This record gives sequence, C-alpha cells and structure tokens, in this order.
Amino acid sequence: MIKLTFCLTRRPEFTRESFQDYWRTHHAPKVAAAQEALGIQRYVRCHSYIMPMAEAAAKARGMEVGDNLHDFDGVAELWWDSQAAFEAAMTTQEGQRHGKILAEDEASFIDFSRSRFFMVEENVVLGD
Repeated sequence: MIKLTFCLTRRPEFTRESFQDYWRTHHAPKVAAAQEALGIQRYVRCHSYIMPMAEAAAKARGMEVGDNLHDFDGVAELWWDSQAAFEAAMTTQEGQRHGKILAEDEASFIDFSRSRFFMVEENVVLGD
C-alpha cells in the first residue's frame, strides 16, 4: 500500500471551523464519488484543533502554538494498493476527469501555497 498525505491549510477567507465544515460536507462526497475511478482504497480526514495538553507538549519541544500558529488545518490521507495502481488510475480518462473535479474544488478552500503533500509507504509499528 502507498499513501498520499496532504497537509492542508485553509484559504484566508475561511475560519478553521468553516474550512473543516466545507471539507467534510462538500469535498468529502466528491472524493467518495471518485473512489472507483481513482482506485482509492481508503480516505481519512484528520481535522486539527486546539487542545491544552497538545499545546503543552508543543511548548515543551520549543514549538510555537496558538490558533493562528498552526501550519495545517488538517491532514488528508488516501491509500492505493500500489504505486502502479495509483499511476494507472491517473492515466485513465475517468481518473483524469475526477482528478480535475477534485483539484478545482480543492482550490476553492485550500491555500495551495501553504499546503504540502507527499507520497509515503506505511511502516506500521503498533496497531493493525
């Protein structure tokens, strides 16, 4: 399995709450609709929020904290069976159509200049 990890930062006109609501209620259904065409095996959204214990842990490591200091408003994780499966899905006409739909919608709520994504191969240490 390979995974695309997308660290998202909201566009400036969104609050964290409105960004996460849009992501949950408008964008996620578009990803679900693209699942078959893009060969997505799993999709997880991780919404960031402020928590005193997490702030204390960050401060103990010398990291800045606070609502306006978080680099990312959430993380999206998408899994594919293999690199070949990912690449194959991106070359089909239907895969390209859904990829375009998703990218256009993402541009409406994600600040791409402050967001990052990368491909990873998971190495589970604890858990399933």
